[in-house]
This record gives sequence, structure tokens and C-alpha cells, in this order.
Amino acid sequence: MSQHRRRVPAKKVKRRRAVVVTAFAATVALGLGVGVWASTGEDSAARPSGGRAAVSADSPSAIPSGTRPSPSRSYALSAAPSTVPAVRTHTAARGPGWRPAHAGRVVVSDAELAADGKLIAGELGMTYAGQKNDDRAGDLRLALGGSDGADPESYTMTVRGGRVNISAPAAPGVFYGTRTLKQEVHGGGTAPEGVVRDGPAKPVRGFMLDIARKYFTASWIEDRVRELGDLKYNELGLHFSDDQGFRIQSDTHPEIVSKEHLSKAQVRKIIKLAESRHITVVPEIDSPGHLGAVIAAHPDLQLRNTRGVATRGAVDISKPAAAQIVDDLLNEFAGLFPGKQWNLGGDEYQALTVPDPAASFPQLAAAARKEYGSGGTVSDLATGWLNDRADTVRAHDRTMRAWNDGFLKGTSVQPAKDLQVAYWTGKELGARQPVEYLSTGRDLINYNDEFLYYVLGQPNTFVYPTGQRIYEQWTPRVVRGTTAVPAKYDDQILGGTFAVWCDLANSQTQDQVAAGIRMPLAATSQKLWDSRRPTRSWPQFKALAGRLG
Repeated sequence: MSQHRRRVPAKKVKRRRAVVVTAFAATVALGLGVGVWASTGEDSAARPSGGRAAVSADSPSAIPSGTRPSPSRSYALSAAPSTVPAVRTHTAARGPGWRPAHAGRVVVSDAELAADGKLIAGELGMTYAGQKNDDRAGDLRLALGGSDGADPESYTMTVRGGRVNISAPAAPGVFYGTRTLKQEVHGGGTAPEGVVRDGPAKPVRGFMLDIARKYFTASWIEDRVRELGDLKYNELGLHFSDDQGFRIQSDTHPEIVSKEHLSKAQVRKIIKLAESRHITVVPEIDSPGHLGAVIAAHPDLQLRNTRGVATRGAVDISKPAAAQIVDDLLNEFAGLFPGKQWNLGGDEYQALTVPDPAASFPQLAAAARKEYGSGGTVSDLATGWLNDRADTVRAHDRTMRAWNDGFLKGTSVQPAKDLQVAYWTGKELGARQPVEYLSTGRDLINYNDEFLYYVLGQPNTFVYPTGQRIYEQWTPRVVRGTTAVPAKYDDQILGGTFAVWCDLANSQTQDQVAAGIRMPLAATSQKLWDSRRPTRSWPQFKALAGRLG
């Protein structure tokens, strides 16, 4: 550049300064206008859902020179949140949406929501302000309210004017609303303007973990609880007693506890974490089969046939001592697990798998005749055992379930009417279709081993389930195999549970299990929350679940 500058006449300098001053004043006016717009609580930096803010015909860049309208901004119509599971309905609106800000507040309408408020505040880096009645830009407000009889797990989330309001009839619904919000703003995203109305199709959305055959650390289980909470599951089943181990500390029978086990303090911590995610922990002490860990310490209780051959995992239910030790454990652990749900087991009692149980186990046949008359059978005795254990647990005000093969066919003694059916297989001797249980009015929980069983080592005919197969082919009405039960029974199917069984415990590490079940858990969550055909393709769903982590 030349260092010699031409001198500008004084009048022209004054004229140029006047133009600069005028332009500066216009800029200040525009800035004041933007400041007024921002004070409405909308984030000028926030992107609208679905893309960038559209440039309107009256935006400054499109206005002929010489005009000075007040500043304005136009937004594309919002798209539904992208979450797993997907929200059921979203009413679109125009606006910038909402992003969490460090200075933003989480406020609640009721002290009952304090834990949920503190949790989401910490997750989003916001300030938990407690119960407040004032309204500020950037707020996330959690509130109780709704029509009488509404599903307590349903919720409404409204994003409007730079604020978010999540309301529900009960705390679980509020929590699920915070999960939707957390996922939508994950990685710096924006919650879209508009109204979400959401709720689950099924009241039971479970994950069951076999910690008896394989020891899982408390921290690993806690990580799964957090994962389940974000996916809107509400049950964690713990199968902690089997032939290979008894994995929780026992004070009444410490002799049966495996070397690797969870302390009661660790279990209480897991339960507390689960409660903070509105998840009920469902314990299972299976009987009268699958009691090998108990028998190892009490070999006199093992069932033996006429030749003295022991039956693996089965206690002799003709012996009162067998009932006593199981009742001791049921009573003890009812005090540890406060949830209202309980799994009694009842499956695969090996005395009933032989051609003639009465001939092989005459002591059982004699006990049956003594208890139920001359026509009493070994199946009657096994059903009576299940009912007696139900009486023990019912005294603790629990709702109980038992595996479908524990509901024996052709017995004069009927299973207790309040037992729910945990239907997992159609492979047992004398297998019955799900409709045979449903037609009697029983409620059923779907554990379909064709889709929902992750069995370590893939023994027998099991293969590791895939998220794609669950997502594309399974619904809660597909209870056995690949065929759905008639729609008229839909209300009796309370939901479903994805289960990890550790038959060949060393086939996978904890980390491999976590990785292997991640997509099946996401897919099961989607189908339990909304059993209709998903709108996203499997590749789209998989990519979304992967992005959300």
C-alpha cells in the first residue's frame, strides 16, 4: 500500500462522520430491539428443531435500503424429539426451543419431586432451586397434576417461550419426562418447541439378571440401573439363588452363601439407586428346583429316587425342613427388598420330568396322598408347595409371579388365583399355549425365550437375541415363539422382561454382557413403551441409540 494518502477536504470528512454516526445509532437501535426479544426468555443462540432459523422476508438482509422495521425472526415448525423410546405424540410449534444453561434453574411444584429435580439439574449442569412460584427465562419446571385416573407414568412436556414445563399425575411420569428432555439435549442439542404427550403402552418394563450362576459386581449392576432408568424401564429382576450359587448375604442361613456375593449394604445401595429411577427391584428365590446352593450346605434335603440317586437342584418337598429353610429365606429377604413385586420361581422341578414320578419318588407320592387324599399326585404336591410359598410372601403384601411351567397341568390342586404368569417357554413337558393361561383370567408377563433370553454361551438351542429382531418382529403380544396372541388379551399382558441367564457363566465377561445387551435393551424398551410399528427404520433407530449412548 502506498504511504502517500490524498488529503480529504474538511466538508467531506464531516459528511462521512455524520453517516457513521447515523449508522451507529441504527445499530444501537437494532441491538436494543434484539435485547428486548431476548428478554422474553428465548435463546438467540439456540437453533430451532429441525435446522437453522429461516430468514423471513422482513429480516434485515432482505429489506430494501432506507427502511428500518423492528427486528423479527421466523422459525421452521418443530420436529418431534429424537429419543429412545420414541415419544408417542408431539404437537409442533414455531420457536427456538430450549437448551439448558448453567445459570438456569430447575424448580419443582412439590417436595415429592425434589429427588427428580436434583437428578436432572445435576445431569444438565443447572441449579436446583427447589419449590418456587416465580417464573424465569430458562427455567425447567417439574409439577404434579393431571386428571383423575390418568396413568401415573404418563407426562406432558411443554417447551415454550424459553422455558420447559414437565407435568404428570405422579412422580414416575415426571421422571420419564426428564429422561425425554435429557436425551433430546444430549450432546448440545435443543429440545424442540411444542408439546409432548407421552406414556407407556405397558406397565411392566423389566430387565432380569441372573446373578446366581455368575457373580456381577455391585458397580456393574448400578451402571445397568442408570441405563435402565434412561430407557424408561421400571423393573430390575435379581435371580440370586440357584444351583451354582447364592449371591446375597444371609443372616438366617449364612452357610448357604457363596464366597463371591453381594452384601446387604450393597444391595440396599442398588435398591436406593433403583428407587431414584423409579425402578422396582424384583427378587427371586426359585423353588423347589434350582436350590443347589442350599442343598450343598444341607445335603439331607436333596431329593433322591428309589435307587438313592440324587436329583440335581431339587429339594425333597415331602420334608418339612425343606419348606422351613425356604420360608426362612423368603421372610428374611422380604425385609431387604421393599418393592411390591416378587418372583416365586416354581419352574423345572426335576421330579416331574421322569415318566412316572410316583414310582421314582414314592415318598413324594405318599406325602401327596396324605395331604390331598387317595387321588393326590406328585404334581398336586408341587402345586401345594408353590401355594404355601405364596402364602409366606403374601403375608408381606407382595404381588407374586411364577414361571409358566410352575403352573402344572391336570392337577386337582390349583395355583393361587393371585399368581401372575411369567411366561418364558413352550418347551417344557406338557407345554401349554399362553392362551390357556390368559383364558382363565390370569395376568401375564412376557419373557419369551425366542426373543428376550440372552443365555451366556448359547447352550441348547439358544442364540443371542438381536435388537433388530426384537425391533422388527416382537411385540408384547408375541408371548411364545413368533405368533401373537389375540388382541382381546392385550390388557392381561402386563408387559415384558428382557432376561440375562448365565448358564455358561465364563462365556462372556461383564463388559461383554453389557455390550451385548445394549441394543436389545433399547429395542425392547421401544416395543414396551409403544407396541405399534415404529416409524423409524432399524438403521435409523440403531444410529439414534448409538448417538445417545
